[in-house]
Amino acid sequence: MSLRQSTEIAIIPRLFQARITDAQLSITCLAGIEKECNANYIHGKDLMCRMNSYSQFDPPTLLKNPFVQSYLASTNLRALGKSPMLDAARKMIIETSDKTRLLGFYSPNPKSSGLVLLLHGWEGSSDSTYIRCTGRYFFERGYSVFRLNLRDHGDSHHLNTGIFFGSLFREVFEAVRQVARIEADLPFFMVGFSLGGNYILRLAIQDATESIPGLAHAVAISPVIDPARATRLIDSRPSFRYYFLQKWRRSLIRKQAVFPGKYDFKDILKLKSIYDITAKLLERYGNFSGSKEYFNSYTLSGESLAIIQRPATIITAMDDPIIPPDDFKDLTFSDSTRLVMHRHGGHNGFIETWNLNVWYQPFMLHLFNSYL
Repeated sequence: MSLRQSTEIAIIPRLFQARITDAQLSITCLAGIEKECNANYIHGKDLMCRMNSYSQFDPPTLLKNPFVQSYLASTNLRALGKSPMLDAARKMIIETSDKTRLLGFYSPNPKSSGLVLLLHGWEGSSDSTYIRCTGRYFFERGYSVFRLNLRDHGDSHHLNTGIFFGSLFREVFEAVRQVARIEADLPFFMVGFSLGGNYILRLAIQDATESIPGLAHAVAISPVIDPARATRLIDSRPSFRYYFLQKWRRSLIRKQAVFPGKYDFKDILKLKSIYDITAKLLERYGNFSGSKEYFNSYTLSGESLAIIQRPATIITAMDDPIIPPDDFKDLTFSDSTRLVMHRHGGHNGFIETWNLNVWYQPFMLHLFNSYL
């Protein structure tokens, strides 16, 4: 089945096997799958497998461009209008066992069916467009929402002396367990985007040995699988590199301003690539031998996802500019983990109409409602 022939690959469990070249993605759907493969798969048409009516994603022609999709994911136009979720939001500071403090916003729904945790991507925040829009969507449909900020994201640079690294997992895990207890009698759902998706998958892995209270389903949208490769791809794409460099530099300047005696990023701010800044920060402030060891610390590879026990769904796109499809080819998935790979969608996009509606929101609502 060629990359150009397929409309979508949906709901593939651990028996996912792939051989990928520059122009082709071949998938073998083996015995043991919950739903029978659609016969059209044999002819390379339509869906490989079908879970439900929300599985299809076929945007208008102009919205098939991955860079348009990735840009629209964060455009403020999507967040226009009143948001009852924001009106109900309560600021919370969550303190972990090592005294790390993470900033979050809890929007309790008076008729809550469950609590949805939303986790942003790198240099995003609880106020990122895709977070606010997804939060509003679920709040208006009867769910409470918690928007968590990673360290040094959003208005949180002053809360902790140390700087953010993607390897900082334990503080996020402990914070999420505390969030899950807020509505302890209701199901708990986790949704993460990009780097947040990487965290969501690591949380699901850790849940296998240290239970997250009430966890019903975890969803990772455009998750970072190989952070070293993703960083190189960002640097290779001028628009992405400019976007992230501008945001990261502002973040570092803000961190330096609140801890002037500890940080001096003057020389680091002059560097012109994400990879080089990462390497210099690690050299000066990290606990790793170098970039390779650092990136490996939160790379998802081989059998790492095989121990996930509770239901998890990964949503990604073949045309993602920074998360290529062959990042998934050597992964072994647990029986409870599903991969939804669309031909289109870009990075964090999946915009399906010119009204800027996204495919993944009703898809997740269908998933989450099945637990009620």
